[in-house]
Amino acid sequence: MATLFVPISQKLSSPVYSLPERRRFPAPGLHSPIRISCSGTTDGAVPKESLTQFKELRNLACGILAAWAVTAASPVVAATQRLPPLSTEPNRCERAFVGNTIGQANGVYDKVVDLRFCDYTNEKNNLKGKSLAAALMSDAKFDGADMSEVVMSKAYAVGASFKGTDFSNAVLDRVNFGKANLRGALFKNTVLSGSTFEEAQLEDAVFEDTIIGYIDLLKLCTNTTLSDEGRAFLGCR
Repeated sequence: MATLFVPISQKLSSPVYSLPERRRFPAPGLHSPIRISCSGTTDGAVPKESLTQFKELRNLACGILAAWAVTAASPVVAATQRLPPLSTEPNRCERAFVGNTIGQANGVYDKVVDLRFCDYTNEKNNLKGKSLAAALMSDAKFDGADMSEVVMSKAYAVGASFKGTDFSNAVLDRVNFGKANLRGALFKNTVLSGSTFEEAQLEDAVFEDTIIGYIDLLKLCTNTTLSDEGRAFLGCR
């Protein structure tokens, strides 16, 4: 257990209170619990007004130290998204044809659907209507596939290829399509709530009757690869 201890002393003869120059901050580990102990001592009796000021200074220093400790001890999760190791299951790519047997909208699953690097090019029969909640799909190929009516809640599809993929009537809720190739993809009557398309390729993608939130729409419209037709369907200004 790492301990942060800051002594704060007050001298009777001086009306100005300052932290001592000598401070020790043992470096905390990322996963070690931290105990913060702040102490204040006075050299003899002091006036009530001075004691109040001293307590305020002590509390302020303790608050600053606590904020520093939490920042130093908490790993930055949002900067990068850590994915589990690639599944070693021999037939893991065939898992997409079964999908999730429980859970849909909240990304709940009975077993991880790891489809990374799998190839479903021109798959017209086995993906339609499947639940792929929380599926790992980065760097997979779905070019020309029929994925109509699929449920892809909280799926991770960064860097995947969906050229000409049919997403008609699908629910793509909170899907990460960052840097994905979606050229010519068909989003007809598709729910795109909370999905992100940062640096995705959207040339000739069709967004006819797409259901999307206002904030999500504003973000999507910033994508410079959208065709004029796509922007018109979305109502981008």
